[in-house]
Amino acid sequence: MIHETKSKTVESSAKTSLGLGRKIPSLQGTGDPFSFVSQELQLVEDTLTRAIRSREQALTDIAAHLIHSGGKRVRPAVTILAFLAFGGKKPSDIVDIATAMELIHTATLLHDDIIDGAETRRGKESAYKKFGLKSTLVTGDFLFIKAFEFAGKFDETVVQWTADACALLTEGEMLQGHFNRNRAVTLNDYIEIVRRKTASLFHTGAKVGAYLAGAHSSLVEETERFGLNMGIAFQMVDDILDVTGHIELLGKPTGMDLRDGNPSLPIILALQAGENAVCEAFECSQPTEKQITAALNALRTGNAIQEAKATSKRYAEDALKSIKKFPPSLYRNGLKTLVQLIIDRDF
Repeated sequence: MIHETKSKTVESSAKTSLGLGRKIPSLQGTGDPFSFVSQELQLVEDTLTRAIRSREQALTDIAAHLIHSGGKRVRPAVTILAFLAFGGKKPSDIVDIATAMELIHTATLLHDDIIDGAETRRGKESAYKKFGLKSTLVTGDFLFIKAFEFAGKFDETVVQWTADACALLTEGEMLQGHFNRNRAVTLNDYIEIVRRKTASLFHTGAKVGAYLAGAHSSLVEETERFGLNMGIAFQMVDDILDVTGHIELLGKPTGMDLRDGNPSLPIILALQAGENAVCEAFECSQPTEKQITAALNALRTGNAIQEAKATSKRYAEDALKSIKKFPPSLYRNGLKTLVQLIIDRDF
């Protein structure tokens, strides 16, 4: 059932931007999946800009510092593509919740940078470093509140799912903290952390999109499985890139998981294999750059990266299996291509 309450501002903007109807590319389209929903994503972008306006200019400035720093908008794209894949028609029926997903994601990034003491984010100075702990923390809270301003326009089911996603995010953060520099961490522990922390917004956005389009409950559940596996694969690839990537592409130095003591997939696999350099850097409360370099070299030359790649591809394949159950459409193709782009990011 599609929700009845609409944002007049967004609906008006949608009519202006989309005219009498959206231009549908051919079913065989295999290009950039973001281009399939470019009009809706522009509406999300416009809505984000309005959402972060505050009478306190500092809140707007800090939020804009991250929101307008080049994020890919993967979570809104997944939400919108799922909505359109199941026959959703009106941008006003999905833009608000897609915006909420991105606001929640941005809030968690602000808080993560505080927790990690991060100096950079997306290739520039982090909000925490630029504006300070207190102001960045309050801005994260501000964005969570604004997210529910948008999510609250929908029915009880959507509001509950959004709240559940936020609860999972906080639980995942606490669980990750429990295993910080903790050699006892297992692969199952890691999967549970990622399921809660990273994958929560992917599977919530995907199932909300299908639900608001009026998909059958079994397909809503399948869409949730798709989003869950996609989100897990996404984080695994991020973990690999933290070891093998380039600072120009990452927007931050490699080896951050080792520096912060976060139990990433390659680190866990190396710990299980008894890689001494990795064990030493991971367990050290303040590893030196020499220790970090030695650990990164061990990760790159050992089996951990290849094993991590294989594991991420298995989760991506599970996501693709779910997509096969969706009705044929350009937007189903877009979801498939998006999974492939995530797994094929520059290793």
